Amino acid sequence: MSKTGKVYYGNTLAGHVTESDAGYEFSYSEDYLSDKSAKPISLTLPLSQYTYRSKTLFAFFDGLIPEGWLLDIAKKHWKVKANDRFELLLLTCRDTIGAVTVVPDHKDE
Repeated sequence: MSKTGKVYYGNTLAGHVTESDAGYEFSYSEDYLSDKSAKPISLTLPLSQYTYRSKTLFAFFDGLIPEGWLLDIAKKHWKVKANDRFELLLLTCRDTIGAVTVVPDHKDE
């Protein structure tokens, strides 16, 4: 079973990040790539038509997850295990300080 998040750059859907038994994937949407003003969400994830794959959560996405007391509040509120970084990403990164946000994609439900 896999979980997916929609990745937005500003108000524009940039792509999708997915967790599965095989690891993690991130891919930019075709619409985003076709926009001449599109920017990469991270220097470590440059614009590409290819899917990025990793056995661990991409450092860029892991860095969006809150730390310290804010993380403690999130874990208690949603009753999420601290080591479930992808679930924390989906639950806590809808409103980030930067331009990139991640929201759950409930298409599988």
